[in-house]
Amino acid sequence: MPSPSSQVPPSSRVLPVTESERPVTRPGPHRIAVVAVPPVTAFDLSIPELVFGAAELDGRPAYEVRICTPDPGPVATTGSLQVVVPHGLDALEEADTVMVTGSGARTEADERVLEALRAAARRGARLASICTGAFVLAQAGLLDGRSATTYWVQAGALGHRFPSVRVRPRALFVEDGPVLTSAGLTAGIDLCLHMVRTDHGAAVANAVARLAVVSAVRDGGQDQALPSPVSAADGSSLTATRAWALERLDAPLTLSALAAHAGVSVRTLNRRFRAEVGATPLQWLLTQRIERARELLESTGLPVDLVAGRAGFGTADSLRRHLLQRIGMTPRTYRTHFARPAR
Repeated sequence: MPSPSSQVPPSSRVLPVTESERPVTRPGPHRIAVVAVPPVTAFDLSIPELVFGAAELDGRPAYEVRICTPDPGPVATTGSLQVVVPHGLDALEEADTVMVTGSGARTEADERVLEALRAAARRGARLASICTGAFVLAQAGLLDGRSATTYWVQAGALGHRFPSVRVRPRALFVEDGPVLTSAGLTAGIDLCLHMVRTDHGAAVANAVARLAVVSAVRDGGQDQALPSPVSAADGSSLTATRAWALERLDAPLTLSALAAHAGVSVRTLNRRFRAEVGATPLQWLLTQRIERARELLESTGLPVDLVAGRAGFGTADSLRRHLLQRIGMTPRTYRTHFARPAR
């Protein structure tokens, strides 16, 4: 079998951060301020509440989400829904994480928003954007010299307008130190789940994904614009093959074995995998194996070599190498940060 060492796309890596870049934290729930930049897309604006609001630690809310705007009250939207935002920008002053969303972000943003974002960055808050909220972060100068993404239709405009930003036009989301950006719509869910996973581990993030009935983990480096529908009308979807593989992650799964289960050639398997999930079969397998290893490290006391075996990495050294590459932690360090009693 080809080793699970397919290259991790740079845009999906969790980059190590310096002490000065680490998000501020306080006792109690992690505070998240979501800045609505009108006109807002109601779906984008609801994503942080949907994901972070469902995250719990020992039965208690893990996050407190406040949606804010310069002038609290009704805000313009892109559709027929009416949205009322209750909080002003003072919500950013005590936020551990600040997120920006809004289809109006491509125009000149309110200077009050830009200064509030700069102030949050100066005191060490984590910053994030959904969809074209990246334009606001760029206007505030917070993406200068960093990698970022946005909705693929607007990626060219972001790069042209802000040449100091390293735009990753195909990525679902990008993390560069304490600043995270995502593509539009469901990519915002992927970004928020990634943040929950970073803060509290895979088990908490997967529990949120199950409640929201969404994919538990998609790499930030996956293509946001897939070349064909996820499920083919002729019934040729690889959903059953992916489910079959998930039950056998500890086995030496080869491309030939996956292709045989799907009843297609290896070439067709690669093409359909890219069309359906935006990644090659080996990239997808690596992601699922890392996720399995993270859950085992969190919820069991198994030795690392057994965790590696059950997740399909074969050896502890292989698991260590891939975990370091993907999230910047060794298995031992990850377990120290996220281990919880099994339920």
